[in-house]
Amino acid sequence: MHGASLLRDGVVMLGVGLVFVLLFRRLGLGATLGFLVAGALIGPQAFNLIGDAEGKISVAELGITLLLFIVGLELNLSRLWKMKQDIFAIGLIQVLACGLAITLIVHGVAGFSWQAALVLGFPLALSSTAQVLPMLQSAGRLRTPFGERAFAILLFQDLSIVPLITLVTILSRNPADQQGPPGYLLFIYTVLAITGLVLAGRFLLRPLFRVIGNLGEREMFIFAALFTVTASAALMEYLHLSTALGAFVAGVMLADSPYRHELEADVEPFRTILLGLFFLAVGMLLDIHVIAERPFFVIGMALALIATKAAIIFAIGMAFRMNWRGALALGLLLSQGGEFGFVLFAQAQRAFLIEPAAVSIFSAIVTLSMATTPFLMMLTARFREAPQVTGEREGPRADGANALIVGYGRFGQTVSQMLIAAGIPVTLIDTDIEMIDVAADFGAKVYYGDGTRLDLLRQAGAHEAELILFCIDGDQLDADLNEGVHEAFPKAAIFARTYDRRALVKLKGSPIAGVVREVMESAVKMARMAMDAIDVDPAEADRAEDMYRARDKERLKLQYETGDVRAARDRIITSDEREEIFAATRREIAADADAASESVGAEELGRGQEP
Repeated sequence: MHGASLLRDGVVMLGVGLVFVLLFRRLGLGATLGFLVAGALIGPQAFNLIGDAEGKISVAELGITLLLFIVGLELNLSRLWKMKQDIFAIGLIQVLACGLAITLIVHGVAGFSWQAALVLGFPLALSSTAQVLPMLQSAGRLRTPFGERAFAILLFQDLSIVPLITLVTILSRNPADQQGPPGYLLFIYTVLAITGLVLAGRFLLRPLFRVIGNLGEREMFIFAALFTVTASAALMEYLHLSTALGAFVAGVMLADSPYRHELEADVEPFRTILLGLFFLAVGMLLDIHVIAERPFFVIGMALALIATKAAIIFAIGMAFRMNWRGALALGLLLSQGGEFGFVLFAQAQRAFLIEPAAVSIFSAIVTLSMATTPFLMMLTARFREAPQVTGEREGPRADGANALIVGYGRFGQTVSQMLIAAGIPVTLIDTDIEMIDVAADFGAKVYYGDGTRLDLLRQAGAHEAELILFCIDGDQLDADLNEGVHEAFPKAAIFARTYDRRALVKLKGSPIAGVVREVMESAVKMARMAMDAIDVDPAEADRAEDMYRARDKERLKLQYETGDVRAARDRIITSDEREEIFAATRREIAADADAASESVGAEELGRGQEP
C-alpha cells in the first residue's frame, strides 16, 4: 500500500505540475510559478490530493544542491575576470542596498525582530534567475551588454546564497544547531573544508574524470557527478555547515576542467526534476488560510518589494553610466523576489528564526512579485525602448535566402557578390543607414538591424539558412555570441571576419566553421607581388611564403592554447635568425608536406580544432 501511495503521489505531482508549467509558460509567467500554483492546489490547504509535504521537500532539496553545483560550474576564472566589475561591484552593491532597505521595511512595517527581518529582507533582495534568463533569451538580449549586466547581477545573487545560508546557521535558535560548534569554529571549518575540497578536486576528481573519459562510459560520468555533489554536501553536513555550500564548491573546483560541459549536461536533468519537485512541495506547504487572512499585507509588501528594488537598481544603473531607459529596464526586470527566497525561508524556519505562517506569507509575496514581472515589462516597453532613429530603414525579414551576411562594408560586399555569382541567395544586414542608402543606389537590398541579436537573426530567416557570415569590423564577436548563434540556429555554418590575431584568440572554442583575419591574405599577396617585381626566384618566393605560414601557424596555435597574444614571440621571423629558420623550415616542409596539406589552416578555428 505504501508503494502504491508513493506511485499515486508521483503521478499526481508530475501530472498536475506538467499541466500548470505548460500553461504558465504559454502565458509567459515561467515554470517556477507554475510549480508553486500546482503545489498549492494539490496540497492540504486546497484539494488535499497529496500528503507529507515536509517529507517530500526534504528529498526535493537535493535539487537546490544540484542547482548550486551547476552555478559553481559556470564560475571559471576567465568568465569571472571578464565580468569582474559588473559581478563584484554592481552585484555586491545591489544585494547590500536592496537587502538593507527591505530589511528595514520588514522590521518597521511588520514588527519582526532584527534577526527575523535580516533572514527575510536579504532573501527578498535576490531576483529570480529561473524567470529572468529565459525572458532575456527569448528577447534575444542575453548576450547584449544589457543582458550581460543583468546576468552578472544574477550571478552575484546566486553566489550570495552561500553566505546567507551561513548567516542563518549562525543566527539559529534551533537547539540542534546550537549544540554544534560555535560561530568562530564554523568559520574555521568552512575555510578548511573549502580548501580540502579544492585540493580533492585538483588531485582526485580531475584524474578520476580523466580515467572515466578515456573509458568512454557516459553512465559513469553521471555516477561520478552525482557522487561528487553528494559527497561534498555530506562533508559539509557532517561539519554542521551548509550542504549547498559543499555542492557549490564542488562545481567551482571543476569549472575549469575539460569535462565541465559534459558534467553540466549530465546533472541538468536531475536538477530540473528535483527543483521542480522542490517548488511543488513549497506550494504544498503554503498556508492559504494565513494568506487569506492578510491579503492587503501580502499585496502591499509585494508592491513595496517591487518598488524598492526597481528604484535602487535604477539608481545603481544610472551611477554606473547606463542610460535611463536601460537602467529602468534593468530595475523592472530584477524587481521580483526569487526562487532562492523559498530556500532561505525554509532554512530560517528550521533555525526557529521565523514561524511557518511567516514562511507562507513571504513565499506568497515572492510568488506575487514574480507574477508581475512579465506584465511590468510589457506595460513599460513603450517608455523603455529608445525612439526610432530618424530615417531608420526597413528591418530584415525571412526571404528564403541560404546565406545571411551581417555587415555590408568593403569586406561584406566582396563576400556577398561572390556568393551571388555562385547562385547562392543572400540576405544582407547592416546598421549603417548611409551605407544602406548607397547600396540601394547600386541595386543592393540591405536590411537595417543589429545582426548580433538572436531575435533579429531569427526574423531574417536564420532558422532556415545554411550560412551565417559575420563580416562586421572591429572587435564585436566573441565565443559566447557564436555559441548562442549556434545553439539557436544549429543548421547554419558560421563564418566570421576578425580584425587581428587578438580577435581570433577571443573566438577560442567557438562552434564556428571558419575565421578569416581580414588583412592576412592581402598582405601575403602584396609580399609576393613585391618579390616578383625584383625578380626573386619563384621557388625562393614559395619557400619564403611557406616559412611564414608555418611559423605563423605555430605561433597562432600557442596563442590560441594559452589565450596570450604575447606567447611565442620568438617565432616571429627577423633578419638575424633568417638563415637558421630558413634551413629548419625547409626540412620541416619536406618532412611534413602531406600532413601540412591536411591540417587545419591558420584561418580556421572551430570547436575542438587547432589553429
